[in-house]
Amino acid sequence: MRTRTGWRRALTGALASLAALTGLTAALTEPAAAATGTPVAVTRYSYTSAAGDYIGQGGSAAYTPSTASITVGGDASDLRLSVSNGTTSWDVQLAAPIGEKLHPGVYRDAERASFRTGRSPGLDVYGQGRGCNEVYGQFSVNQIETDASGKVTVLDATYTQHCESATAPALKGVVKYRAYPLSYAYTSDSGDYIGQGVAKTHTGSTSTFSLSGRGDGVQSGVSGKREYWTALLTPPTGEQFQTGHTYQAQRSSGTGVAGLDVFGNGRGCNTVTGELTVTKLARGDDGTIKAFAARFVQHCEGGEPALHGTIHYYA
Repeated sequence: MRTRTGWRRALTGALASLAALTGLTAALTEPAAAATGTPVAVTRYSYTSAAGDYIGQGGSAAYTPSTASITVGGDASDLRLSVSNGTTSWDVQLAAPIGEKLHPGVYRDAERASFRTGRSPGLDVYGQGRGCNEVYGQFSVNQIETDASGKVTVLDATYTQHCESATAPALKGVVKYRAYPLSYAYTSDSGDYIGQGVAKTHTGSTSTFSLSGRGDGVQSGVSGKREYWTALLTPPTGEQFQTGHTYQAQRSSGTGVAGLDVFGNGRGCNTVTGELTVTKLARGDDGTIKAFAARFVQHCEGGEPALHGTIHYYA
């Protein structure tokens, strides 16, 4: 992201303002309860182990701060997420190629982190007394942030690990530490002109995202996977978006009707019908939207096929 550091400060202020309005104590580290629509930072570790995988023993599990202690140590060159409670202990080590730092992207051909060679990234997931001598795999970093001292403060990553052999059964996991959702996903019906009948999900490892004000609405942008997408979303005339509300929509907003115009890759609609649901939003002190989440259904030129999508911009 081009403006991540400054934007995080803006989001913090927006969340604090919302918390003050609702009488809550603001907490960016997954509060026990949050006001409806308020973006919540997620800390979570989950894994799924294929039958025959030595590390996960063919099982699956998920942990949150309510069920385990989840901490991150190290820095952006070599970090370790640790999960523990009275009966469970897991560690996930992610490392950049030697001499580099982790950033959003896909890291292929990973080797065991502490013994990585050349320009290979490092991966090592172990726990419950089980570990690999050799690691084959890859991981994706969707979000990572550090403070002035280099300590990792935000992490969103996924991994696939094969133990002792590149063809061994896989262990797959999701790592989130104080991360806000950031994604764009769509499913296009057969015959839909805009999406061309395909489905894709964009995350921070492959794509960049933007959000800017557009009157009382927002303009959301996504670039990645050889695609460019823009969503122009505006509330009905004279209104502001309300969290949890579903609006009937057309290409340009009007009285009682929201504006919805999603286009990309050189394709757009002349006329639109559909609906837009705002699921979360946070406003800054000046009233502008800083974090936003929504889902939509868009029909182009009065046709029956639709483009279905979800937008998560740190919310």
